[in-house]
Amino acid sequence: MPPSLVLASASSARALVLERAGLTFKRDPADIDESIIKRHYQDQEKDAPNLALNHAEAAAQALANAKALAISPRHPTAQVIGADQMLVCNGRWFDKPADLSEAREHLKALRGQTHELISAICIAVNDKIVWQHVESTQLTMLSFSDAFLETYLERSGSEVLESVGVYRLEGLGPQLFSEIDGNYFAILGLPLLPLLSYLRDIGVIDQ
Repeated sequence: MPPSLVLASASSARALVLERAGLTFKRDPADIDESIIKRHYQDQEKDAPNLALNHAEAAAQALANAKALAISPRHPTAQVIGADQMLVCNGRWFDKPADLSEAREHLKALRGQTHELISAICIAVNDKIVWQHVESTQLTMLSFSDAFLETYLERSGSEVLESVGVYRLEGLGPQLFSEIDGNYFAILGLPLLPLLSYLRDIGVIDQ
């Protein structure tokens, strides 16, 4: 039997990506204090602000790793998938909005701007990180009106609170953008093709 897969994430988008790729897995969301990890890398950024994206990439990878390592002890020998994202726009790091009011403010800050969405993924086995990958996508939002913004939030509902950028490309999210340069699956929070390549190499899926 191939090693089992466990997704250490509560993200419905990530789970859907794995399901549609035909993978069988368990979900066991990790509960970690993300603020401590983010604060560590933000403090480093203060000393080297010209390396903001480097620090954000390191933070995303550290968060993904922490989630996988938190769950790995509960699933001996399993391939535990950890994933996380960071969004950076004009040097500012964005977190997932707490409510629709904060989502509105985030979209106002992002509209008309190009931002970087960093997606990190890893695999932990027996409490050790055995594989990891990070990639970035550039997304440019339209200079949409306040009326459009209100309609978007009303139609999208609370589901957008699951996304660090307040958009879901599998829903109404594409209407927000004028240009997207990067991988679709990475935007959903799970760089799928590198993951599938790794799973082929270890025999979880067929070559």
